[in-house]
Amino acid sequence: MVNVTLEDVRKYFGKVKAVDGISLKVKNGEFIVLLGPSGCGKTTLLRTIAGLERVTSGRIFFDEDDVTYLPPRARNVSMVFQSYAVFPHMSVYDNIAFPLKIKKYPKQEIKRRVKWAAELLRIDNLLSRYPNQLSGGQRQRVAVARAIVVEPKLLLMDEPLSNLDALLRVKMRSELKKLQKAVKVTTIYVTHDQVEAMTMGDRIAVMKEGKLQQVGTPSDIYHRPSNLFVAGFIGSPQMNFVKGMIAKKEGNILFDAGDLTFRIPDELVSVLEKYEGEELTAGIRPENIYLSFLTLESTETVKVKAKIDFVETLGSETILHCKIGNTVIISKVSKEVNLKVGDDVQIELDARKLHFFDKRGEAII
Repeated sequence: MVNVTLEDVRKYFGKVKAVDGISLKVKNGEFIVLLGPSGCGKTTLLRTIAGLERVTSGRIFFDEDDVTYLPPRARNVSMVFQSYAVFPHMSVYDNIAFPLKIKKYPKQEIKRRVKWAAELLRIDNLLSRYPNQLSGGQRQRVAVARAIVVEPKLLLMDEPLSNLDALLRVKMRSELKKLQKAVKVTTIYVTHDQVEAMTMGDRIAVMKEGKLQQVGTPSDIYHRPSNLFVAGFIGSPQMNFVKGMIAKKEGNILFDAGDLTFRIPDELVSVLEKYEGEELTAGIRPENIYLSFLTLESTETVKVKAKIDFVETLGSETILHCKIGNTVIISKVSKEVNLKVGDDVQIELDARKLHFFDKRGEAII
């Protein structure tokens, strides 16, 4: 295991700033996820950590050792790729043993380590098979076994589950997380899938256009997003956003968005009254918007009249598109409801779960 420290790491390809000044500390034994949309620089950052890409500037440390310009073979790092990258002409045993043979380990030690890794990944009954005789999930297990068999300081994973079907991805998420805890290896995991990030990461580093947007626990990222991008990227359906003005009327502080206007809850007044006359963006997640007849009595809410515009019935939950004038607000209800397009309803926004963002998109609350 190792602590990884990135200090103002930059990687440019001509004028393209793939990684643009990232500083990050990964703790010994931690599972950290680099999360962001395609093209945000997360894979390039992973490759600079592995030594597969040379940084334009900045420093990379493993514990106290500066590894910025060390070749990959000198870093004791293993990497699992999206494409599995198993050798088709080698048996499962030889695929797993390959990095050990390159490092000239004794035969008995190779046998012991391959057995250990294969049993850990539950592929010890497949050692004599070849990749074309394996399912996608089995091939991915072989790739992971080959990565951990050398007992690396650092395990890097680049979207390793993206080629698997949905059910197998769910299963492999939990297995990879358990595996990481069992072998206690510091792990940096790249994905664009927020569900993977939320379920697997000890912490999540959200990236956009080569820059870090926020680093925190899944709970921090979800409940306390640092800006509009993070708030909108995490959560499904996406957080509702409405632009409006902070106004004062008859002694009350209001959020005035035309169709959707409400009094600011008392506990938020001291923070928001200083923005009087300014345009802000209010945000609230669909699961924090209720139908009045389903609201808990103890919940402090903002009540709004709306009309059902669209209904998505998903069995265990229902997604309601509620129209307030020309503004559409999406609510996620954790049960089936007998509503149809055109029905009038009263929805309630949980006042404790409201978010507000300034003109720059930075979080105020």
